[in-house]
Amino acid sequence: MTAFQVPIEISNRHVHLTQEHVEALFGPGYTLTPSKFLSQPGQFACEETLTLVGPKGSLNGVRVLGPVRKQSQVELATTDTFKLGVRPPVRDSGDLAGTPGLELAGPKGSVILASGVIIAARHIHMTPSDAAQYGVVDGAYVRFEIPGLRGGIFNNVLVRVSANSHLNIHIDTDEGNAFSVRNGDMVLVTTDGLTLAAR
Repeated sequence: MTAFQVPIEISNRHVHLTQEHVEALFGPGYTLTPSKFLSQPGQFACEETLTLVGPKGSLNGVRVLGPVRKQSQVELATTDTFKLGVRPPVRDSGDLAGTPGLELAGPKGSVILASGVIIAARHIHMTPSDAAQYGVVDGAYVRFEIPGLRGGIFNNVLVRVSANSHLNIHIDTDEGNAFSVRNGDMVLVTTDGLTLAAR
């Protein structure tokens, strides 16, 4: 069995945009404004926010994350989906085939996404050297344990390996609240009894 400590981060609802959609929502020639750089290299929270409009309701002040992407994507917690009236699947970021859409409303316009709404699969970022050290590969699954009175075991944690990564686990707000987790808490990742090849 391999076991190692990793810091955890809680990811709130957010939106990734293409440059085309940035300009449709904020105006021609507009570029995103970094507000806070995130733990993953090159990633940042933006000053810009949007309103998400679903079949049953809306959510205001949803943060845009940069940089721009090839596909626009909305990442929600399950609790968010009840208010909006959408039923997205749990998916890895970028795996958008067959997902529902919704409307994005900005200060200069709106965009109707035909698809792109997901509940992000819990995952662990690591570099190739981290993966070699811990005996896992990109696309494999591990588990981690949260200590404390409301602690527990998180199974099916997707391993995402990239040279441009920082060792970190991402879960959503529902998962963090249910287990009383705070950003920066250290958790124990284990690989005992798991198939460590990609599925």
